[in-house]
Amino acid sequence: MTHLYYIHDPMCSWCYAFDSVLKKIESNLPQSVNIIKIVGGLAADSMEPMPEPLASMIQTNWKGIEKTVPHIQFNFDFWNLNQAIRSTYPSCRAVLAAKQQSPHFENKMITQIQWAYYQNAENPSLNRTLINCATRIGLDNKSFIADYNSKLVNDKLQQQIQFSRQLGVSTYPSLVLEIDNQISRLSIDYNDADAVINQILRILKKAD
Repeated sequence: MTHLYYIHDPMCSWCYAFDSVLKKIESNLPQSVNIIKIVGGLAADSMEPMPEPLASMIQTNWKGIEKTVPHIQFNFDFWNLNQAIRSTYPSCRAVLAAKQQSPHFENKMITQIQWAYYQNAENPSLNRTLINCATRIGLDNKSFIADYNSKLVNDKLQQQIQFSRQLGVSTYPSLVLEIDNQISRLSIDYNDADAVINQILRILKKAD
C-alpha cells in the first residue's frame, strides 16, 4: 500500500492557507495512493490566556500568510472579540470525534473549525465553539459531546501526535509519502498543487 500522510492542526494558520492546494492534490492523486490525515497537536490543553508577545507573533504570521498566499484573508476581529488561548488539542479532538460518526465528517469539521476561527472570529479553543461547529455540519450533538470527551478520542489524539513524531514531522502542514515502509517527506507549495503532485509522481515512478 502507498499512503500519503497529511499532518496538520485545525488551528494551524499555514494549514488553512494550504487547504485549496490540498484539495487539488486529493482530486488528482493516483488511485493507488491512500491519503490519511493525522492531527499533530500544536498546543496542549490549557485555559491560560495567550501571552501578548505570542498573540502579536501570530497576528504577524497571519499578515505574512496573506502576502504569501494572495487568496487567503483572515478576520483580525478575532483578537478584539476573544481572549486568545494557546490550546489546539480541543480542536484536534473535535476532528477525531466528528470522524467517529462518519469518515466524511472529518473534512467537514476541519473546514468548519477553520471558518469559525479565521472568518467568523470564534475561538476553537473553547468547547462551546466546537459544539457549535458540530451542529453546523449536521453531527448528532449528544454523540459528538460524548465522543469528544471520551478516553477513546483522547487516546487517538495521543497516538496520532506520537505517529507524527515517528514520521519526523515538527512543522505543519507536512506531507509524507510512504511506499512499502519507505518514507519520503515532500516539499510544500502553497500556491502550486502541481509542484506537489509532480513530486509524488516522481517518487512513485522511482518505486516501480
